[in-house]
Amino acid sequence: MDVRPGGLIGEEDEVRFAAAAQVAAAAGWRYMVLTGWRRQVLAGIDALSVRRRPMADPLGLERQLLAAVGRRPWLFAELVDQTQVPAVARTHAVHLLWHRRMAVDLALPFGDETWVYPVGGRDE
Repeated sequence: MDVRPGGLIGEEDEVRFAAAAQVAAAAGWRYMVLTGWRRQVLAGIDALSVRRRPMADPLGLERQLLAAVGRRPWLFAELVDQTQVPAVARTHAVHLLWHRRMAVDLALPFGDETWVYPVGGRDE
């Protein structure tokens, strides 16, 4: 994978990318050039970054969230509903996502219908 801003790619770079793609194909690998982010990815990162600072958890909501997502993946809204105080659990869930203690796929817009997974992926 090559990552470079689209505006900085010149003709020589295109030749290099084509050569890299051929080498990757010969090895049985996929190759791609990324020139930017999808809008929803940046919006999702912004939404998660709001809860990046340390938070007190006197109600134990983070423990409840981690226990629930450890059993199976949940839609975000359903996950927070598994706790004693869903409205407050939302902020703790976002905090856990930012700190990579739970996982989401940011290829889709982040919201109540976003699937939340245990850290390590969908297959674990």
